[in-house]
Amino acid sequence: MPALPPADTLTVGFAHAAYQLGAEFAARRHPARFFEVRTLDALRSRIAEADVLVVSGLWRNDLVQTAGRLRFIQSISAGTDQFDRDLLARSGIRLASAQGANERAVAEHAMALILSLSRQLHLARDHQSARRWRPMIGERDRREDEIHGKTLVVVGLGRIGLRLAGLARAFGMRVVGVRRRPDPSAPVDAVVPPGRLREVLAEADILALTCPLTPETEGLIGPGELGALKPGAFLVNVARGRVVVEDALVEALRDGRLAGAGLDCFHEEPLPPGSPFWTLPNVVVTPHSAGETRRYETNVVDILMENLDRLGRGEETLRNGLC
Repeated sequence: MPALPPADTLTVGFAHAAYQLGAEFAARRHPARFFEVRTLDALRSRIAEADVLVVSGLWRNDLVQTAGRLRFIQSISAGTDQFDRDLLARSGIRLASAQGANERAVAEHAMALILSLSRQLHLARDHQSARRWRPMIGERDRREDEIHGKTLVVVGLGRIGLRLAGLARAFGMRVVGVRRRPDPSAPVDAVVPPGRLREVLAEADILALTCPLTPETEGLIGPGELGALKPGAFLVNVARGRVVVEDALVEALRDGRLAGAGLDCFHEEPLPPGSPFWTLPNVVVTPHSAGETRRYETNVVDILMENLDRLGRGEETLRNGLC
């Protein structure tokens, strides 16, 4: 692929509903011009100007038709299932993910959901809102629990999964990773292939999903997998909503086979007001915010700057390059 135009003739477009990426880029004093949009309509109106586009949720594949100058897309997110890679390759547009930009944040968020469910912090908040002092509980299986010695099954041992495994082991948990390729160096107690998923689910006190959404992982956790979980287990999903069959999850939560779930992602986002997840007392809902921190813009623009330098030199290899 030829090098990008000279930096002082380059136009970079930032497209996100909330993140302040333009301000972060301006602080780096890069000579490129840039614009920033916050809606899909605004992106459609200006995409023809962009040599480089920094985008995630606002992307639509039909934008390629009017993006005549576009040569590189820097995804704002680690997940890139919204991009048609074949279409981009045919159009001469490179793509790189933001993998690593939020790995600490997402792993910490998953750990926070595990602790919240185990210590029943969501119920404590409900009691606080009702100004109710909950009495001590005689029934053991209704009390808060400890996670030391529990088994955590992590589906997807990428950067986020490995960081979560390290946090969990610091709490004294036993960690089993599910990964397509064996990795004996992974900081876990065991690693098994996806074909053994149901087998290890029977051991899981907590199931955490940190895998990407692919044809192999879509619907991975369905009725059979939920039924295979140890009774009273928790499920934490910081991957993608479609990794889980939602109707089956709702049923398992309602009938008590699952003790609870911490969910950061859903099939439909924003989560519709009528979704049962809002009102299930054993569910903690967060608005796909696991990766959001005060450092996120800095982390993404760090990756962008490195890739702009590489493309400016005509290099083929990008940081987190996908096509």
